[in-house]
Order: sequence, then structure tokens, then C-alpha cells
Amino acid sequence: MKRTDDIPADPMERARLLRRVHSAVLAGERAPHAPRPVVFESWRRSLAASVDPDRVEPPMSFDVDRLAEIRAAHPIAACVPLLRRTLLDAADGTTHIMVITDAEGNILWREGHPNVCRAADRVRLSEGTTWSETSMGTNAMGTTLATGRPVQIHSAEHLVRRYHSWTCAASPVHDPETGRILGSIDISGPLHTMHPALAALVAAATTLVESTLREWMARRDERLRERNMGALRALRGEPGALLSATGRVVAAEPGDLALPERVELDRPEGALLLGGREARIEPLGDGYLLRAPRAAATGARSSTAAGRDGQLPPTLRLRFLTSRPTAELRGREVSLSPRRAELLAVLALSPDGLNAEQLALALHGEQGNPVTVRAEIHRLRTQLGHDVVQTKPYRIAAEVDADFLQLRAALRAGRLDPALELHRGALLPSSEAPAVREEREDLLAGLRGAVLSARDPELLWRLADGAAGRDDIEVHEALLVVLPAQDWRRPTVAARLHRLLHDPA
Repeated sequence: MKRTDDIPADPMERARLLRRVHSAVLAGERAPHAPRPVVFESWRRSLAASVDPDRVEPPMSFDVDRLAEIRAAHPIAACVPLLRRTLLDAADGTTHIMVITDAEGNILWREGHPNVCRAADRVRLSEGTTWSETSMGTNAMGTTLATGRPVQIHSAEHLVRRYHSWTCAASPVHDPETGRILGSIDISGPLHTMHPALAALVAAATTLVESTLREWMARRDERLRERNMGALRALRGEPGALLSATGRVVAAEPGDLALPERVELDRPEGALLLGGREARIEPLGDGYLLRAPRAAATGARSSTAAGRDGQLPPTLRLRFLTSRPTAELRGREVSLSPRRAELLAVLALSPDGLNAEQLALALHGEQGNPVTVRAEIHRLRTQLGHDVVQTKPYRIAAEVDADFLQLRAALRAGRLDPALELHRGALLPSSEAPAVREEREDLLAGLRGAVLSARDPELLWRLADGAAGRDDIEVHEALLVVLPAQDWRRPTVAARLHRLLHDPA
């Protein structure tokens, strides 16, 4: 089976190959070419959802007479004119159409040249229809919503055969307020119009929309602060916060109360327990005021007071070498966005602290903006508390217990057994922050080099059997040399090595 990167560049030739792949895979036969991983996994999900590859048309989610009402209520609605001016013009409206869906894959807008729209009508690629993976199988809109990543689907990469004459690229739109997916933006057209730049164009359009939504959110936050900071300061030292309409923390005073990024608003009579205190939520005109009175009786306060008011700082535990990075502060898990995880990783790697310019460089490279970093730090301090993340310079004032720092220490001490135990995965594998990427590569290179140098069969096996060494030819070659002739693992290692050398795909 050929590798996925050998697919022909010509759209028509590629379509012919993909049709043979599609037929072979669905028939359970050996395919002439391996499907792309994103496509194969989508086919698997779609077939598990009982999607019929011979399905004729998508289901209708709502009548067209409700379209205006549904569009008006959707957050992307205000950005549609922006997309018309940019995406359609840039993509050449004579050969493509722009499609915008909600989070469930329901098409809310479809615009483009009339001829292409008429062709889309013939296959029910139209407003009101549903294009989720569970409804229509693999397609750019449904698959981008299922994966949360930009996707390009060409010809017979669509699971349903009726759409093999189409090519499409889509990207998900995330709500900066909640982080949830709002919908998708898609460019579709006849298969001969496929171009590698389409995916980048749609991703750029999505970034533009998300930036616009983020700017509007920042303006709402600023208006909320302008109108209501007086109510927060009127608490006269009593801990409190301003919350957005969705419960997101917008401002807090003073900073000795560790707050989550978002407060659940749907609680009986507005009361909740926060850091051992009964906090209350009071409605404001465009948000909420959270109050956490100091006067809580008791054992819960006395057990935590020593950490804040005495000599012992709180402990911040970071587990970033796993598929799901987590943080824990004062015994409670803290919800982290990818950006805040990167921030904490960089600060943990710089115990002496960084100024805004240094932090911007570490997170964003030469294009980093200190103003953006200050805003990110402000939100992180609001969530964790000003006693945990301090300024001038920016640093973590808590006791840091981080698995990647433990791994670094174990490698420096030559303790390879605990190092292999700690390296359950790469450090924040999706992060492209320069400082994180450099540390991730250094940790993997250090672990690999130390284990190869040790020539210990047990250590080499653990490395080869884990994610870090599973596809490493040199590790398997070294392991085959040191394993005893009768060791049960030799056939497995030899088979893997043969596969790596002769079938890289």
C-alpha cells in the first residue's frame, strides 16, 4: 500500500485514485493507496453511526421560512458581511460557494455564483440541511465540527458517493466567550477546482471571524468594568468579582481568592461554595457581581488560612506530559485553556520570572505582542489568584510540582527508570510556543539519547514500547542487538523494525 503523501497533485487524477481507494476500503479489500488518517478515522466514525455510503440526500433540520429567525440568533450572523467581502472574493465566486453552518452542522448560509448554487441545489447542499458526520458521513463541514480542526475533503474522500464530484475545505469557529464551537465556515466547488490554498484561505477567514468576536467580547468586558467597578470597589476589601453574562470572570478584587475561569450561574438562590466561603451572585444590568464574604466561621477557613496568611505558599501541580494536561491548586483541579497551559509551562521553566517582552517572545516568537501577553496574564491571575501568579516580573509564586520539571531533573541525575515513567507523552504536544516546543524537543532528545547510551534491554524496551519510541528505527535496532536470543520480545521487535523499514506508512 502506498503512502498517503504519494497522492497525485492533479485534482482529476487524484479523484480517480480516491474512488478506487473508497471502493476497496468499504469492500474490505486491499486498497491501492492508504486513505489519509483524518479521512480514515472519519469513515470509521461515520460507519459506526450507520451512515449509508449510498445515501441520496441530507436530512432537513428546519423549514426555510424559519431561516431568517435562526440566522439572526446565531453569533456568526454579524460576521457574514465580512466573509462576503473577503472569502468569496478571494476564492473566486465563479467556481466556489461559501457555506456557513451552526455547531450541529445545519447550513445557515450558502452563497456564491448562481451556477454553482444550482449545482449545489441538485445535491441538496442548501440552507436548512444537516451535514454533521452522523448525518452525512465524511464531509468538510461535518468532519471539522467532529475534530475541531480545519479539514479539506476531496472527491471520494466523502463517504457518501453522491458527493464524489465535489471538493471542499472547512474550519471550525470557536466562541471566545466559552471556547465552544459555534459552527463552521466552508468553501465548496466542483472537484476540478481543488487547490491546496483553499484550506489556508478558509482557516484565515475563521481566524478573522474569531478575532472579530474576541474584539467585540473585549469591548463588552470593558463596558462591564466601566459601569460596575464601583460596585466591586464598594465591597471595601471583601473578595469579589465582576462576571460576564455567561459567568466568565472579568475583574476581581482583591486577588487572594482563587477563582475558576467561569462561575456556574445556575445555582439555588445564587449561592455557591468558593474556597471554603459561601459566595453569592447578584445580577447587574449586563453581568453579575460575585461576593465572597471573609466572615466564614471556621474550620474550613482556618485550614486554608495558614497557606495564605502564614509562611507556606500553595502548591500548583502541573501534569503536562499526558494526553489531557491538568493543573491542580489547593487540592482542586483547575480548568486550563491551551494558551493558559502554555503560559504556566513557560513560567514554570523560568522561576526567576520574565517581563512582558520576554514572555511574548517565549510564547509567540518574534511576532509576540507584550500587550496581548499582559491581557493573558491578567486573565490567568484572575483565575488562579494574584498570590499565585505575580507581576514585576511575571512569575509563579506558588510551590510548583510539574511532571516535566521532574523529568528534566531525573535526566540530569541519570535516573532513567523514573524518567521513562514520567514521560507518558510529549510536553503540550499541540503547542507551537517556541519555549514549549524547545523544551519538548530537548526532553525527548535527552531521554532518547540517555536510553540509547545505556544499552539496557529493559530501558530500551520501555522506550520502544511507548509513544516516544514506537516509530524510532534506531531504538528498535539497538534493542534487537541487546536482547537475548531467546527473549520473547525479539520477534515483536524484529516485526516492528521490518515494518518501519519497509512500510513507513
